[in-house]
Amino acid sequence: MPLVFFMSPSDPMMLETINAMAKPLKQGGLMSGEGIYRYSLEHTDDGLPGGEGVFNMCTFWLVEALTRASKADASRLREARLLFERMLGMSNHLGLYSEESGLCGEALGRIFPRPLLTWA
Repeated sequence: MPLVFFMSPSDPMMLETINAMAKPLKQGGLMSGEGIYRYSLEHTDDGLPGGEGVFNMCTFWLVEALTRASKADASRLREARLLFERMLGMSNHLGLYSEESGLCGEALGRIFPRPLLTWA
């Protein structure tokens, strides 16, 4: 919500939301060592086969939310920086990111086949 200026990044409700999301999975949060999940894996059945990885875009959104929240709590900036630096190591050799990353940093998510080229 702070990213679209709907709510102040230092609003107590927003800070509590960040706190809740940044808790480890075992404590009811969405954070793992590699990043943040879109939803609780224990409480949500998305109906899709296979496992779920950390969602890279959500992790970058958390980095931005933590950075903006650092105006109210300076320690948030250190959290944001550490998470951002961890994410920098998740990109491929071109600096691009997959939709999700696995436990070992492998690229997960949508894979599209190369388009077939036809000559008329």
